[in-house]
Amino acid sequence: MMTIDTTTAWHELADKALEGICPSEAECLAVLSADDDQLLSVLDAAFRVRREYFGRKVKLNMLLNAKSGHCAEDCGYCSQSKRSSAPIDEYPMVDRSVILEGAKAAMERRAGTYCIVCSGRGPTPKQLDIIEDAVREIKATTPLKICACLGLLKDGDAQRLEAAGVDRYNHNINTSADHHDRVTKTHTYDDRVDTVEKVKGAGISPCSGVIVGMGETDEDIVQMAYALRRLDADSIPVNFLHAVAGTPLGDQKPLPPAKYLKILAMFRFVCPTKEIRASGGREVSLRSLQPLALYAANSIFVGDYLTTPGQAIEADHRMIEDLGFEVEEFCDGA
Repeated sequence: MMTIDTTTAWHELADKALEGICPSEAECLAVLSADDDQLLSVLDAAFRVRREYFGRKVKLNMLLNAKSGHCAEDCGYCSQSKRSSAPIDEYPMVDRSVILEGAKAAMERRAGTYCIVCSGRGPTPKQLDIIEDAVREIKATTPLKICACLGLLKDGDAQRLEAAGVDRYNHNINTSADHHDRVTKTHTYDDRVDTVEKVKGAGISPCSGVIVGMGETDEDIVQMAYALRRLDADSIPVNFLHAVAGTPLGDQKPLPPAKYLKILAMFRFVCPTKEIRASGGREVSLRSLQPLALYAANSIFVGDYLTTPGQAIEADHRMIEDLGFEVEEFCDGA
């Protein structure tokens, strides 16, 4: 394995990223295995790239769990799956008024993107009807960008969402192709890629990311980053496994916080121009090192996640302010 242990070498990776050159697998692995004494040097180099494309802006996203539980998929990380015995709130698809109230909450939290999420393999025609109706009103009355996350899409679904005004669609690859079957078997890695391609074909901005900490190797993590570069995902949420008791991965031990930061830096070097989000699990995985994530990532969720709590809104705003960063306002970008 390549060893890099000088500040100059990390900045050479930043130079390559700024020139649009993808780092080699050996270079990516060197980032992930860097000595903790080099952590600040790695983040400094990643910040050079982040600052070039995003300045000191932080994009805020808020999600609504519009349908919870009752999922026939077997994803080992998920408390909503059929394999989970975790005690969660379960409810069918909410109605239009709840989705509209969520949009108001997103505005109050200064989130530029509002994410509507539904559990399940994919949306039913009735669910699409509700979402389309709500999205049209939100787009007509607010400056919010809308992201939908509804599972696998059938032919024609993406076109319906685009016509309603959905700006972005999230469907994570979650892990590497080689590690996928260790996480879920009710759908394939290619199924996930197919939905991302459907979204792109309909003219919707693709959002696709990963969950790290599920027993994958460093080589798997590098392959995830390469796959998302090839997919040309505009937004890349990097989730940190929040091991929930009652799920198959509920006993999985977390990675050290410094390792998560190196993962974010590696994603920045591989996908320099893309929105990289420190996503689900950042509070429990990064702990007191949370602020350092923003030197590589330029985006976070505010508020709660699907079935786990997030950090207080005030704490997120204060973290951004204390770093001397700025919230990306509604008119600043998608």
